[in-house]
Amino acid sequence: MEYTDKEYCLEVWGDYACFTRPELKVERMSYDVITPSAARAIFDAIFWKPAISWEVTKIEVLNPIKWFSIRRNEVGAVASTGKNQIFIEDSRQQRNTLMLKDVHYRIHAKQCYIPVNKRSVDDLHRQPGGDENPGKYNAMFERRAEKGQCFNQPYFGTRECVANFKLVDNSVLSPEPIKESKDLGIMFYDWEYIDERNANQMFFHADMVNGVVMVPSKDSKEILR
Repeated sequence: MEYTDKEYCLEVWGDYACFTRPELKVERMSYDVITPSAARAIFDAIFWKPAISWEVTKIEVLNPIKWFSIRRNEVGAVASTGKNQIFIEDSRQQRNTLMLKDVHYRIHAKQCYIPVNKRSVDDLHRQPGGDENPGKYNAMFERRAEKGQCFNQPYFGTRECVANFKLVDNSVLSPEPIKESKDLGIMFYDWEYIDERNANQMFFHADMVNGVVMVPSKDSKEILR
């Protein structure tokens, strides 16, 4: 069956965002703009099935980049089955976070159909293959996005940074991206899963031109592994 991946555009906005740089271990600092991984996660939150994957192609920055710093108390321990309670006073840590505020983006992504012979055994178990119309997944996403439905609440990097969304036409030019160009350096792209327990990080050189960041394909030579 011939099938062409269809591209969609979401307008997303929120009060706060934190797309943490992986090279900073303790003190958290956000990238200047949303990462492809965080953008893909918003599409996944609205609609995901074992038969599809999302590939982000373009990010448009609609609001000026604004920063603010916050210091929070965090717990430096993880509860386990062998330890029923954590004493906050013994595990409390203060950490600084440099976050973004008043963020607004348009993110473009293709809904890529995964043929049955390329799905994992677990995916086939959850959703058996067979005669299916890939176009039905387009309709399912469109219906959910237009109604504002999602499997879980989309967020900007961390769950406390709630993301609002709406489906827009790919040709929509209003509001226009900010008139700012900047070399954003090496940015986290996404995870490349080897198996259920192992994954490699992927990066790419991000360049914002007049508020637009073009995102290379996963198989592109621009992706750094």
